Amino acid sequence: MTNTILLVEDEEALSSYLIPELKFEDYQVLLAKDGQEALQVYDNNRGNLDLIILDWMLPKLDGLEVLRRIRKNDDIPVIMMTARDYVGDKVAGLDSGADDYITKPFEIEELLARIRVVLRHESHHHQQSELYTVEDLTLNTKSRQVSRGNQLIQLTQREYELLLTLIRHGGETLTRDELLDAVWGVDFEGQPNVVDVYIRYLRNKVDRGYSKQLIHTVRGVGYVMSGNYQE
Repeated sequence: MTNTILLVEDEEALSSYLIPELKFEDYQVLLAKDGQEALQVYDNNRGNLDLIILDWMLPKLDGLEVLRRIRKNDDIPVIMMTARDYVGDKVAGLDSGADDYITKPFEIEELLARIRVVLRHESHHHQQSELYTVEDLTLNTKSRQVSRGNQLIQLTQREYELLLTLIRHGGETLTRDELLDAVWGVDFEGQPNVVDVYIRYLRNKVDRGYSKQLIHTVRGVGYVMSGNYQE
């Protein structure tokens, strides 16, 4: 099945280069040239889109605002694309719900690899339907809803995948490399400390404010999900 990508990019030279490359890889591509058009195209094609490649610097509405609006009611995979390489920008993009981040200039092979990883994870979500309960934390793989107590927890796709991996290996300490392979894919070429960053995001959403902590660090090894599992 052909995947449909919404490319949001105002630089004509870059979009003219990317669109043929993506189509050559058998992706269907829709183009938006500013933030407002991006939201319009998204609304008109909601349910038919598989991925959004979103530039940060856009006319009318910047990419971060577009992302925030989409994330209010949709967890569609989003790869942020920007010429800025500041750590603060990456953190802001990831905190707002981006699933991945690529800095210009980049090789097309890198972008294609990131697309494959994101879409593979998304496909995996629809292949299994399970309900996990650890203490008062529940994760439903069919609805992709996560809650603790009576409180729904909003997670990005990457946070969700990381939490699911930890839950499925409950009581087992997973190394950073094992988590990278499971969540980001074996062809991920970024920094291994991305795992630590996302563990921190998860803890802020899943453990903060609760007396029982579920995600634990095993110093020098990795991370483990610890708690009473219910059938």
